[in-house]
Amino acid sequence: MAEKKKLRVTLVRSPHRRLASHKACVTGLGLQRMHQTVEVEDTPCTRGMIRKIAYMLNVEEV
Repeated sequence: MAEKKKLRVTLVRSPHRRLASHKACVTGLGLQRMHQTVEVEDTPCTRGMIRKIAYMLNVEEV
């Protein structure tokens, strides 16, 4: 079985005073604080969340 692609996502802007749906995307990606980095699977669902809050993130392929 092939290994699934991963994305390394870092929160670089604060979710404070943002739309509730944007905060939900931050939480859904597993981010809790500034400059935290997580690896998430590259799926259409996670791509959609990343696209919605792209102004708050740094994203790189692993």
